[in-house]
Amino acid sequence: MARKYYITTTAPYVNSDPHIGFALEIIQADVLARYHAQLGDEVFFNTGTDEHGKKIYEKALEEGKEPQTYVDEYAAKFDNLRKGLNLSYNSFWRSTNPEHIKAAQEMWKRVDAAGFIEKGIYKAKYCVGCELEKTDSDLVDGKCPLHPNKDIELIEEENYFFKFSRLQGKLLKHFDRFPDFVVPEHRQKEIRNFVEAGLSDFSISRIKEKMPWGVPVPEDSKQVMYVWFDALTYYISALGWPTSAKATAGKPSKFEEFWGTKDSPNAIQVAGKDNLRQQSSMWQAMLIAAGLPPSRQIFIHGFITSNGQKMSKSLGNVVNPFDYVEKYGTDALRYYLLAKISPSEDSDFTKEKFEETYNADLANGLGNLVARCAKLCENSGFEFSSDTSINEKGNKEIEKALNEYKFDEALRIIWVNVAETDKYINENEPWKLSGERLKEVLTISVSSLLVICHHLLPFMPETAQKIEDQFRGPKIQSGKPLFPRLP
Repeated sequence: MARKYYITTTAPYVNSDPHIGFALEIIQADVLARYHAQLGDEVFFNTGTDEHGKKIYEKALEEGKEPQTYVDEYAAKFDNLRKGLNLSYNSFWRSTNPEHIKAAQEMWKRVDAAGFIEKGIYKAKYCVGCELEKTDSDLVDGKCPLHPNKDIELIEEENYFFKFSRLQGKLLKHFDRFPDFVVPEHRQKEIRNFVEAGLSDFSISRIKEKMPWGVPVPEDSKQVMYVWFDALTYYISALGWPTSAKATAGKPSKFEEFWGTKDSPNAIQVAGKDNLRQQSSMWQAMLIAAGLPPSRQIFIHGFITSNGQKMSKSLGNVVNPFDYVEKYGTDALRYYLLAKISPSEDSDFTKEKFEETYNADLANGLGNLVARCAKLCENSGFEFSSDTSINEKGNKEIEKALNEYKFDEALRIIWVNVAETDKYINENEPWKLSGERLKEVLTISVSSLLVICHHLLPFMPETAQKIEDQFRGPKIQSGKPLFPRLP
């Protein structure tokens, strides 16, 4: 029976075009989804967009558009990543979806019924860019370091509060049960230290008259939900919760199958380090308060910088993933983000580094191996039997790397196999051979290339398919270069 595997990205805000940081996140999730599908698991891969909140409302007003019109336009840009980055997600879930809105309201009702919501006066220093309140220690010269061009707002109003402080013990119990709940390990320590230091209740609503673009609070027409409370529910509303939450006729529901149960949580989330607290403490506390299973694991990736600087429009160093796809190809971008960007720490992205890697690893590495192997087969009239056994060399090491979210290590192993196959051809000099010995050397070479192709499929699916089509035989012919060398 196929195992159920649920992988989900965060829901990016639609206040700007897709950037390279989210491209990294969704490609990482795509690799995991494709890999588990390759293993025979039944995969549900979710992504989507977060479309409520003050930041969205203000951007829509700036552009003179109705908020719904504005979010429709930007959500389409994010959904275009499917084609641009060759993604395999089977759910693109928007927080303005009516079913999501119903789910967010149901989450509110359950948390409220359990006694974890109360009304109070909200006083805070608030960063609209983060859609989060800030303490003085979070600020640098009175500004949010992530959004230094935005003024911190001082808010004082009557709102509803989530009794976050009451869930400290249950969160720590979940961390104890799953020591690998957050990956990498230092992020698990970071969030544990945060929770152990004591939690503060936080506001989960806003006055509708001041900020109308949000999910209505149940039974209070004067308030809308704080965007994070609404948006976090997207992880389960995408699975049809609460409608699909109950088993029928003895069969587990879609929610139970993919999200899991309290005894056996199943959901895997991918998020950036700026989402650590929201995903691994706020969201988990909401789930526990509502009587729902927490997530099973959260992988936290770092930021992408440019020449050591944070990417920003004002500095003119923002990388548009669509530009790189158009110029170099989808798999070239996928390879660089997976092989050369640290899975868990901040990493630098520059055009110079990208093009150096493209020529070294793709044009001169994999691309050259494919071209010379095809030419040798074509010139000799060699025919490859599709029944030839393929040695799964490196499979366990790649599995271990992906289980630990070490995408760069998995690709390093694959490229070792590329180098070893190239070395084998050089040492055996098939251009000097004939007869059975030539057939033996070419059979081993093509078999090795197909092993590489098999392992490459989750990372560079288009390239893997091209290699598969070219070398499955029986006749093998030369083709266009996979990665034409850059000047």
